[in-house]
Amino acid sequence: MRVIHLSKMTGAAGSEAHLLALLPGLRARGVDARLWVLVEPDNPLDEYIARAEALGVPAERLTIRRDLDSALLWRLARHLRRERPDILHTHLIHADLYGVVTARLARVPRVISSRHNDDRFRTRLPVRLLNRALWRGTDAGIAISGAIRAFSLRVEGAPAERLHTVPYGLDPATIPAQPDARAALRAALGLPAEALLVGSVCRLIEQKGLLYGLRGFAAAAGQVPGAHYVIAGNGPLRATLEAEARALGVGERVHFLGWRDDAHAVFAALDVFLAPSLWEGFGLVFLEAMAHRLPVISTTVSAIPEIVVDGETGWLVPPRDADAVAGALRAALTDAQARQARGANGRARLEAQFTVEAMVERTLAVYRGLEARR
Repeated sequence: MRVIHLSKMTGAAGSEAHLLALLPGLRARGVDARLWVLVEPDNPLDEYIARAEALGVPAERLTIRRDLDSALLWRLARHLRRERPDILHTHLIHADLYGVVTARLARVPRVISSRHNDDRFRTRLPVRLLNRALWRGTDAGIAISGAIRAFSLRVEGAPAERLHTVPYGLDPATIPAQPDARAALRAALGLPAEALLVGSVCRLIEQKGLLYGLRGFAAAAGQVPGAHYVIAGNGPLRATLEAEARALGVGERVHFLGWRDDAHAVFAALDVFLAPSLWEGFGLVFLEAMAHRLPVISTTVSAIPEIVVDGETGWLVPPRDADAVAGALRAALTDAQARQARGANGRARLEAQFTVEAMVERTLAVYRGLEARR
């Protein structure tokens, strides 16, 4: 069975990292899984392509010059006619649009679309109508969480009988050991070895709710004088967040690390993971935190309660509620036993519920179901 996965990428976040786990697993089970990436002219994603190829996944790039690129339709159709896949599996809206149209032009037998998020733009009428039309050209769908499945049914009119739920998976064995990470990050920040670190690892955008995280940390900081907050990532809100930290009087206790290509070293240095998101399709970052046995403070939105169990693996609070964030931070930072217990429970939940093996087998079951219908 030859399956081509098509996705437009500008970086390596959740859905992109997911493919680096899924495709090698499919290939190990006899599927000829390949990756085609739609890239912008000035962003060829050399490092990501090299990572895929190092994992044994054949990868190709096709340039997309604008959101609506008519030349891409014909190039992609030619590629599909050449490769003759049994299934085209699309990810994210550009791939859905170009993939569904060209698969029909190239007479690809089956098309599957994965839904990875419930971004606000998907609720706009033109996008809703587009997705409703695309679902009519799609043979099956995969939603990465129950929340995304419900969103796709409600907003996009996805066919319930053909939309399957397959959560992300993470293999903790793929995470490198970081025995010196705690001491190294504290030393780099000029902090004592016993300093407590709260951390967020994400893009600095509105969706991640970091303004509420900062305000919650500032409200809790007086009761936990040894605590500091580190934020790893870049994005358009960085200057706003830095100004907010100064205005709240915690500028010296909030540390902006910028983009880190060693994110797991940051996770390994933390005591608490904070993700005050406003919405999340799934959030692979939660599994990464759980792999590091970190208790998670997050919000009761989208798919997060499917991953983080309030009172068991972390603390869940309402979105946009800085006071609730502050309360959870005080509870977590003043009770080492609770932190350790919830972190250990998170690791156990990851190993039981969110394995790569389960993700691969469920995806393969969708493929086999399509083959059986031929």
